[in-house]
Amino acid sequence: MAKLVELKNFSDQRGNLCVLESFQIDFGIKRLFYIYQVDHSSRGGHRHKETYQAVICIQGSCKIYNNDGKGKKEVFELDSPSKCLLIGPADWHIMFDFMPDAILLVAASHNYNENDYIHERYEGDSFSFS
Repeated sequence: MAKLVELKNFSDQRGNLCVLESFQIDFGIKRLFYIYQVDHSSRGGHRHKETYQAVICIQGSCKIYNNDGKGKKEVFELDSPSKCLLIGPADWHIMFDFMPDAILLVAASHNYNENDYIHERYEGDSFSFS
């Protein structure tokens, strides 16, 4: 289900304004968080029972591996603040290859709940980012 969407970007001599609007996502946002100053580690490594996410690298870049559990496996590169990756609950994902200045913003459909996380990979998934 993971899908990359291009956000509207308005530019003029004053700078850029990038917009994520409700019609671009299928969920209401209940939680925002961001990941930054990541060393050579990966982040994520899970999927959810209920939570949908919209992920934007607002500075720098990173990559996200996604496995939808139905045979579709893909690596997305978020290298522009106008790219937004929509991740569904069934999408097992791992974020990696962060640039030193990367800031990854995540908008989530649900508040944090430890019981919503499924850390086990799908059977047969052997993706390695190292």
